[in-house]
Order: sequence, then structure tokens, then C-alpha cells
Amino acid sequence: MHVLVVNCGSSSIKLDVLDPHSGERLATARVERVGHPDCVLLMGDDSIPIEGADHARALAFTLPRLLEGRAVDAVGHRVVHGGARFDAPTLLEDAVVEALGALSPLAPLHNPPNLAGIVAARALLPKLPHVAVFDTAFHATMPRRARSYALPKALMEKLGIRRYGFHGTSHAWVAQQAGRYLKEDPRALRIITCHLGNGASVTAVEAGRSVETSMGMTPLEGLVMGTRSGDVDPGIILEIARKEGLDIDGLDKLLNHQSGLAGLSGVGNDLRDIEARAASGDEDCRLAIQVFAHRVRKYIGAYAAVMGGVDAIVFTAGIGENSALMRHRITQRLDFLGARLDEDRNRDARVSPASPVAEFSEHGSRVRLLVVATDEARAIAHDAALLAAGAQSVEAASMIPIAVSARHIHLTREAVETLFGAGHTLTPYKPLSQPGQFACEEKLTVVGPKGRLANVRVLGPERSECQVEISRTDEFALGVDAPVRDSGDVANSPGITLEGPAGVVTLAKGLICARRHIHMHPDDAARFGVGDRDVVEVAVDTDGRDMIFGDVLIRVSPKYKLEMHLDTDEANAAQLSGGDGGVLASTGGSVRLRRRNVGFDAE
Repeated sequence: MHVLVVNCGSSSIKLDVLDPHSGERLATARVERVGHPDCVLLMGDDSIPIEGADHARALAFTLPRLLEGRAVDAVGHRVVHGGARFDAPTLLEDAVVEALGALSPLAPLHNPPNLAGIVAARALLPKLPHVAVFDTAFHATMPRRARSYALPKALMEKLGIRRYGFHGTSHAWVAQQAGRYLKEDPRALRIITCHLGNGASVTAVEAGRSVETSMGMTPLEGLVMGTRSGDVDPGIILEIARKEGLDIDGLDKLLNHQSGLAGLSGVGNDLRDIEARAASGDEDCRLAIQVFAHRVRKYIGAYAAVMGGVDAIVFTAGIGENSALMRHRITQRLDFLGARLDEDRNRDARVSPASPVAEFSEHGSRVRLLVVATDEARAIAHDAALLAAGAQSVEAASMIPIAVSARHIHLTREAVETLFGAGHTLTPYKPLSQPGQFACEEKLTVVGPKGRLANVRVLGPERSECQVEISRTDEFALGVDAPVRDSGDVANSPGITLEGPAGVVTLAKGLICARRHIHMHPDDAARFGVGDRDVVEVAVDTDGRDMIFGDVLIRVSPKYKLEMHLDTDEANAAQLSGGDGGVLASTGGSVRLRRRNVGFDAE
């Protein structure tokens, strides 16, 4: 399959025709200065004027030349902001295009040109499937505590204020490539990805999912960037407005176009120029470099704390891939994390499509330092190809039974004997839906720093590690902060105390909120067109409480019976009860599978 990738900026258009599996480019084109009298098409060695062309005219002029003699099977469009609604690659039908128009106020510099490109390309190539891939989608998995601002709730709900994050396609791609290089499943790693270019952001990727990111509701928050300020005390903005008499447009221009490296250095936003001037003794340029590096290092330390450690720190994009000086400044004081910089490897680090990963940590460094070549066009093509190929289509009438899982406990043999007495064996109370699993007669009291939960049922059979699964409501009752995890993934989770009739066990780890998931037999997975570890959305239709559950993990095994598991909080939110079911949510006949947690097929 060959995919045309369209990336429309405010004054430029990037076009690539490529094979999403190999990454081979069949053709590329760039249109510069869109909307200006000297608009020009750059393709191969040719530079062709397109005087005063807007996005529609530029695409109408360029696409026939780019696609001449070449067949494409789908079109993938980069869309910067998907809002709360679009958190997965989506087929572009009329209703979707209309909905995207309503999101323009969230990214006024980016979404309108993205949308203009979509409208023009659909008109020019009406028979091809068009797919939108959103920069914000990868960050949809951030927990509420990471995406919420400390503003009045009613105001945030009214205006859709929350942290969305950006550069998600790049962060997802380089995290996957890092896992491939390290010969580890990215879901088993804690990775900090640093996308450092004219726009810059840092993301904490835990278990293959974004759990925190530096950009916020807009791309202005976070790191120092080429012309954007990044984090600024809001009081400063108020003071500038009062003292300088700036209106909203003036503040927008100041923060988005006159700040960052350009504002600090006074010589522009190109780091190469700034580094050259700094080497010649320019103190303003030296300060710009120092502030930039300091801000990135600060975020790395914070995100290591958020994830309880880090296994790899990845640098990508223009600055991250090409500035050995900036990588040195950022990583030189990270020894306390176990990240040890090798100066020679850093100076020699080069990446390319043929060799996309270079390591610059010392041999034996506990935390690996990597440079990874980002390839957002290939990532977009990959998602567009998956959706367009119909690999995710299912019958909408295929119902998935839903089971509500109350708080419960899994125990080891040693814990059973400590809590219930030497030689005690768990007593089956009733079988559970999954083969071989059963609820036990035994119950325990769970004791937290703040409160207690009595009569929490134990489930059998015994396991190799203890695990306590609770809901968000239970968290507040106990006074704990349990991470959302796959069952069995208890590393770096908090501990808890269990009281039984014969003794007490204090766990060092094992307290989690179980990630919502679907058990499937391989026959079910084949019927639904999904695979193990895919992530999907499930729609439920109950009396007045229709809801779509996102971020639902697929777990496939011959031992499993088809069933979705939710906790009591989730079930109550949708007014679900025993016997209810859901269907895989679809758009235009294709399941909205979020495959960002699945390794990209680069073979």
C-alpha cells in the first residue's frame, strides 16, 4: 500500500508519497509561502512559482504533478488538535470534517490550514479514503491529575479547558523505535521522549502510554521554544498587559512569536546561529542556550519522578537529533538518575532513515540515552493504511458481554498462610466467568493511611504476586494513589496492609486500579479483527446513559472467554448492571482502534 501524507501549515504544505511499512519515499514535494505572491513549489530539483496560491490552489497545482504515474491507496492528513472528541485516527467523512471546523479555536494557527488541506485534497481525490491523524491523540491516555488545570470546574467544562499535549505522533513513533533498539516491548519501559525543534515538548511514556506531557491546551505551554515562551508566571502576563498596554492580540504575538530563543538571544530562533554567536562570546546567546537546556532538564527530572524512574531518555527533532552541544548540556547532570553521558558517542551520534537510532550513553549506563530520527509522515501513513485497509472493520451488531469487577484481592501461597493460618487453602465460593477463576469464601480488611475497607473478597487461584484491585472511590476512602495498570503489572505500585483472621501482611507493592480490558479467545479476536494488546473503544447504550469507554485493552488467550471488565465506578457512570453489553465503537464502518501501543511494522 502507498499512502499520500498531507501536512498543511499556515504558510507551507509538505507532501510525501511513501510505503508505510518500509518507509520508502516514492515522491516528495514542498510548497512554501502559501498565500503570498511568491508562493513556490519545490519538487526534486525544480522550483516552480504558484503566484499567490492559497492551500486549495496550491494542492490543485501540485498533486497532479506529484502523483503522475503513481497510484496511491489512501491519504493521511496531519491534524494538530483533535480536542476531547478525536483521540484516534479517524476516517474523514462529511460529519467529521464539519466537527473539525468547530475545533479551530483550540489551535487557531494550525487547525484551519489542516482543515483547508483536507477539504482541498478530498475534492481532488474523492475516491480515496482520507484519514485524519491527530497530534493530540497519543496524549489521550493522560490521567485526570495530569490533564487538569487548577481552575474553576464549571469554567473548564464550559470552555473545554484541559491539557491536550502535542507532537503526539512523534513521541509515539520515537518511543516505539527506542523499544525496538533496546529489544524491549515499549509497554515494559519507562521512556522520556524529548521532541526538541522550533516547537518543543517532553513526554513521559509509561507502559507504552503518554502519562504526562509539557505542552498544554495549546502548544504554548512547557519548554522554551524557537519563538514561544513556554512556561511563564501568569502574573507576568497580567503585568505586561497593564504596563505595556497590550491587548489580547498583542500578548499572543509576544508569547508565540517574539519570545523563546528568539526573545532571549536577540538574534532569531535558529539554534545553529545562536550556538555560533555563543561560541564567539555573545552573553545573550549563552543565556538562551542555558535557559533552554535547564528547562528540558527540569522536565526530565520531574517526569522521572512521575513514573517512579526512567529506563531511557530519547532526543528527537531538529535540535534533539542534530545538536550535540544541547544534548550534552541537558544530560550532563543526570547521573543521579543512572543516566551517564559518553561525550565521544554524543559528538559522533548521527541518525538517518537507514540508521534511525544512535546511543550516546556510557556502556553499562542504567538509563540509556538515545537519539532517534522522528518520522511523523511515516507514522501518519502507518495509521492511515491500517484504517483504510479495513483491517479494523467489524460487525457493529457483535455484542461484547460486560462484567463489573468489584474490589478484590489476589494472594500468594505465603500470604494465604500468614493471613488465614498455616496449611490453609482458599475455599471456592462460586466460579467466575473466566475459566479456572473463582471467588473465595475468604475475605480481608484492606488498611490504608486514611481509612479501611472491610470484607474485601479474595479471588483464586493463588498467584505468584499479591495484588489488590480497587476503584478510584476506594482510593479516596483509603487515602492512597493507585496507578491504572494491567492486571499483574505491580512494579513501582504503592503498597497496602491486609488484615486477616490469623495475621497481617504489609505489601511493599501491589495496589492498582485495573485498566479496563476485554478478554478474548483467539476466535473472538479474529472475528473482531483485533489482536492481543490492541487498544479499542467500546460503546454502551443504556437507559439515558450512552457512553463510549476509551483506552480498552484487548487481551487474547485460548484460556479466555469473551468479556469486558469494568470496575464499579465505571459501571455506575454508565448505569450498567449484570447482563449488559457493548459494541466496538465504529466510525464509517471501521473500528476506532487506538494502535499507538502496538509496535510499528518496520520490517
